[in-house]
Amino acid sequence: MSETLEKIAHCIEFGKINKESPYPPDMKGQDGADEFTKEALEQGYSANDILQKGLIPGMEKVGLKFRENKIFVPQVLMSAKAMSTAMVHLKPYFQSGEVKRKGKFVIGTVAGDLHDIGKNLVSMMVEGAGWEVIDLGVDVSVDRFMKAVEDNPECVIGLSAMLTTTMVNMGTVVNTIKNKYPDRKVIIGGAPLNDDFCSEIGADFYSPDPQGAIEYMNALF
Repeated sequence: MSETLEKIAHCIEFGKINKESPYPPDMKGQDGADEFTKEALEQGYSANDILQKGLIPGMEKVGLKFRENKIFVPQVLMSAKAMSTAMVHLKPYFQSGEVKRKGKFVIGTVAGDLHDIGKNLVSMMVEGAGWEVIDLGVDVSVDRFMKAVEDNPECVIGLSAMLTTTMVNMGTVVNTIKNKYPDRKVIIGGAPLNDDFCSEIGADFYSPDPQGAIEYMNALF
């Protein structure tokens, strides 16, 4: 891997957004994901190489550290911000079709639930793993999930819930999707959930962390 792409991965891993960012303290005053991504494009690297050899390896390390409790939500959010900053420079190449995404991922927090931190983490990390993300936000009705599923053929669906009072709404969403699109894959996540609940409502996969969801999705294609 080139030195520039390695620097991008390093900045993503440690949440270094740009030169102005004071975080992390030991990288203060150094170039970040913003500058190195621009530099890589100027050096002639393709957007796909930058994604596959810079952003994705960096976010994979973040996901594994988070799973192992070596870092926590604030650090993951900084890494996600660094990734998003780099993605700004790559978006035109995605939109032109020059870079192909792995697939589409529709995600939302179910009806009655306004929690979004976990959902946002998953959204940002899945995007960093090379997927197109359609984030429906919070308090998402069954009808809104269904419209997104209908508008995005072959998408993977992610349902989030942080409350025991709202997790029951997942079952309604899963049933509605599966009745019309039995082959669509539905992933669930959230603090009160587990594998047994996943099986009970007929979802395809439960992941306690973003990296698990990414690994499951990558294995589908």
